[in-house]
Amino acid sequence: MILPLVMLPGLLNDARLWAQQQALIARDRHVQIPDLTQDTSIAAMAARVLQAAPPQFALAALSMGGYVAMEIIRQAPQRVARLALFDTMARPDSADRARVRRGLLELAQMGTFKGVTPQLLPKLIHRNSLGTAAAQQVRDMAQQVGRDGFIRQQQAIIERADYSGLLAHIKVPTLVVVGEDDQITPPAEAQFIHEQIAGSRLVTLAECGHLPPLEHPERTTQLLQEWLAD
Repeated sequence: MILPLVMLPGLLNDARLWAQQQALIARDRHVQIPDLTQDTSIAAMAARVLQAAPPQFALAALSMGGYVAMEIIRQAPQRVARLALFDTMARPDSADRARVRRGLLELAQMGTFKGVTPQLLPKLIHRNSLGTAAAQQVRDMAQQVGRDGFIRQQQAIIERADYSGLLAHIKVPTLVVVGEDDQITPPAEAQFIHEQIAGSRLVTLAECGHLPPLEHPERTTQLLQEWLAD
């Protein structure tokens, strides 16, 4: 049987994050992209994914989705046959970063939610992707997730567990990918994950920010296909 693939979006992302990869990979295998906007904890998100997922599957995840992926492995390690982590981190936020998250959460709770603004975009994607369809897709996804979804997701991220100790126990074929210019989860975080997961493959993408599936869709698809076929 060909292994199904579950793909997890990040904060303020929906299934469109992985749409270009799904279109090609789904020719050969079942692909599922869960909704991660309904729960207020990473553990609950993971449980919801597991409830709907096939008995065993390959798991690809980006950013917040990576936290959910690690929680899935903690809850049900026997169900994940392969793991691909894009632009994520296992360690907790720094004090400064946690403070920023709490501030954004408080603003949203008071009714101030602007989605992904033009000022925020350069922190998410490389300058070469600004003004492209990928940039508009980022903004559209954020508007679709909306204020309430953002509040739930941000709350879950703030309260997430430290997954750094879990990494050494991951024994499945693992791909770790990061944009060279990622300002949200920088390459040092991907390097840490790679060093902790024995036998993992680390790929750093040039001229890429936090969202490789949109910024470099063909290369992302190629990496996923190689990882699935390895």
